[in-house]
Amino acid sequence: MSSQRKGRAIGPAQPSAEDYPPAWQAWMIWGLGALFYLSGFYLRVAPAVMTSELMADFAVGAAGLGNLSAFYYYTYVGMQLPTGVLADLWGPRKLLAAGALVAGLGTLLFAWAPSLVWASLGRGLIGGSVAVAFVALLKVAAHWFPVRRFALVSGMALFCGVLGAVSAGVPLRLLIDGFGWRPIMAASGALMLAISLACRRFIRDDPSERGFRSYSPAIPKGLAAKERFRPLAGLATVFSFRNSWLLFWAPGGMVGPMLSFAGLWGVPFLQARYGMGTASGAAVGSLMMICWAVGGPLMGALSDRLGRRKPLYLAGAVVSALGWSGMIFWPDLPVEGFLLLSALTGLATGGMIIGFAFSKESVPSRYSGTVAGAINMGVMIGPTFLQPVIGWVLDLNWQGRMKGDVRLYDLEAFRAGFSLMIGWALLACLLIALTKETHCRPFSE
Repeated sequence: MSSQRKGRAIGPAQPSAEDYPPAWQAWMIWGLGALFYLSGFYLRVAPAVMTSELMADFAVGAAGLGNLSAFYYYTYVGMQLPTGVLADLWGPRKLLAAGALVAGLGTLLFAWAPSLVWASLGRGLIGGSVAVAFVALLKVAAHWFPVRRFALVSGMALFCGVLGAVSAGVPLRLLIDGFGWRPIMAASGALMLAISLACRRFIRDDPSERGFRSYSPAIPKGLAAKERFRPLAGLATVFSFRNSWLLFWAPGGMVGPMLSFAGLWGVPFLQARYGMGTASGAAVGSLMMICWAVGGPLMGALSDRLGRRKPLYLAGAVVSALGWSGMIFWPDLPVEGFLLLSALTGLATGGMIIGFAFSKESVPSRYSGTVAGAINMGVMIGPTFLQPVIGWVLDLNWQGRMKGDVRLYDLEAFRAGFSLMIGWALLACLLIALTKETHCRPFSE
């Protein structure tokens, strides 16, 4: 018997398997939160296939469009640390229901925005509210699933989110062609309101609320009550561990390039490099997102099986950095080669999901929500910074070409902007290399 199993045998006898929640019920409750996360991801990358419409409707250039899209990330990032603390204090049910409600209202505001200011406010409301989804999902997973499944379930959450991003590719573009971007966004807002009602009605924070045994270790009542009034102390504790700092900054170098490219600037880049149309460019972005979605659960499950976090995470970061370098700077790269590199880069980017299990095992279990919020904040700092700054670099390198009311940028302008993505991707490799392996074991105090 392994030392890990021996450790679990200490203390009261373990309950029979029937005392734990059935898998179908755990997946159903988790699935409602995943539907919210999917919808939030869809709204995150939706501007990528309506760049021309948004630039024309609100009379903005690349910098203005990048800033409009990034309003989602400004509030998303700002909400991550509060969300992590609130997930530990309040539970995921309230966060998911309230988040979906505000996201629905923000989407309606964006759809009906008469000016750039109102559109930016709508994007800000969306970002700040859907910020609760992933952290709340991780909190649900910690209570409803065995610890040995945590990385896999985290990967499945990413899979659902990226499916939402794929739906914001070619399918969304076809809907916009048929109905216009405003009616489609209004319908999306109505769907979010329905998700809010479903979360409120069906989600439960812990299996004990349905008469089952929880998979999450019980926190002593005295300690729980004490920390309820000292949430910032938990945040300070999380960042007192070296791994937390390294894992905070690393994922931005993997997710930042992915969401900056597939979520905003990929379509115009492919138009400049290969003369692709909007639908074809969106399909390439969708390919990368699909590979990212597949890579998440694959890498998470493989990490669980191998009992290691660092090697796979580092390998994913290295392949991702090399992939972006080739796609952007490889001279005379044929379309087929670009598609192959984009698929490999998407798969490798899925390795970032390991960071959530890695960080969870690097701090005491009672801070699982807080550390998840911190790491997710680090994830989203990447696109928050890169999307608008790439737009700013594009405007600096603009040669004055226009198509109607929309600016056109040449390949060298994109290469200048995308150099920032590669720099952060290389930094991520260094940061992960400096982490300390946890061997997939819970933190031992």
